Amino acid sequence: MSDYLVKLWEIPSPEPYYASLREKNIVVRKPIGPENYAVIGWIREHFGAGWASESENAFFRDPKGIYIAVREGDGPSEMLGFACYDATVKGFFGPTGVGESERHQGIGAALLLACLSAMREEGYGYAVIGSVGPAEFYKKICGAVEIEGSSPGVYRGMLR
Repeated sequence: MSDYLVKLWEIPSPEPYYASLREKNIVVRKPIGPENYAVIGWIREHFGAGWASESENAFFRDPKGIYIAVREGDGPSEMLGFACYDATVKGFFGPTGVGESERHQGIGAALLLACLSAMREEGYGYAVIGSVGPAEFYKKICGAVEIEGSSPGVYRGMLR
């Protein structure tokens, strides 16, 4: 799978996605330290050890390079999805995932745009989305374009 490039100065605001999610008691935010085991454990359970490992790198960088989507209510919040940047290498978005039963609500788009906005605020001009799966999603949400000859890219020879 190829990598994709995003012009960060052209990304849309995440605010419309945030507003839509708030109506469902869903919030996109950065996790805090005591949530580390819960967040990384959820990622490992739903998406595997590799993505959990990458996400842990994003959790412990400063500033954090991870956003989570949670459903808030009367009890403890419920984790619904996550997205990372600068987890594998600087300037890369990902990994990202939304729980299977929570997809198609705009959570993935909100998480993507939260990360890309943070990258822009940190001074990046472009972001690379590594080893893209749903290419049409990234083209639609943030105008991503394929980087020719980028597969397997930075993932070449990776231990599994």
